[in-house]
Amino acid sequence: MTVGRSFMSPLALAAALCMTVADARAVDDPLHPDWSGGWTRVRDGKHGNWDPDKPRGLGQEAPLTGEYQARYEANLAAQARGGQGENPGYRCQPHGMPRIMNADHPVFLAVTPEATYLMRDISNRFRRVYTDARDWPAQLPHSANGYSIGKWLDTDGDGRFDTLVIETRGLKNPHSYDSSGLPFHDDNAAVIKERLFIDKSDPQEMRNEITVIDHALTRPWTVTRSYRHVGDPQWLEYVCAEDNHHVVIGKEEYLVSQDGFLMPTRKDQLPPPLRDFDPPPR
Repeated sequence: MTVGRSFMSPLALAAALCMTVADARAVDDPLHPDWSGGWTRVRDGKHGNWDPDKPRGLGQEAPLTGEYQARYEANLAAQARGGQGENPGYRCQPHGMPRIMNADHPVFLAVTPEATYLMRDISNRFRRVYTDARDWPAQLPHSANGYSIGKWLDTDGDGRFDTLVIETRGLKNPHSYDSSGLPFHDDNAAVIKERLFIDKSDPQEMRNEITVIDHALTRPWTVTRSYRHVGDPQWLEYVCAEDNHHVVIGKEEYLVSQDGFLMPTRKDQLPPPLRDFDPPPR
């Protein structure tokens, strides 16, 4: 599986180093599972939606409040006209949690007793899930991926951990569930809970039960994502900004053509407003 444009990224190198650590621990660590290698979403044409069991857009039946349902519908209408709505990814902003767990590009996992690391080469996205029994910081930092604390469980009583439960707080806007622009509340108070485990009927598939608690929702929203193991993935660099032609001027979105000119993104779009400025001295 090939991802990206260039050959090797710093993140890929870090992944290789973590792989060495993970492989070493797999030999002498009787407690933690070996989840090394890559994990990518099950590709059946619909797993790019946040809820893979439901259609895109309004078909997701997201339990949004009236205010955020109206906002989402306006966002979808803007996308139907050729815009991007509330999808932050097109400007190469971080996708953030929980969208990065869609795993449209392979996710590398490195399990250690102190933390589990989840990494993706696309735009060098990186998560650290602390499993060292720490408490939440008094001053919680906010970031696109948030601050994650996890706990390992032995659900079948065989003396070996098989399930990782994670809670993530401290998320920062803008972020969305998927490219349709499904919104989060503006207050940055969302809490995301995950339950990661291997399917007992198929050791090559991982399940992630994800529950979002957010003030834009009328109730907690739970979906299950599925990932397929990639035993020998090619970790290649993907830099979103390297060939991004999107430009935002004011509140309008435009494209830059190959010959360097601004282009509209929808029919009857007005040209951008231009302001006079003093030319540079000769």
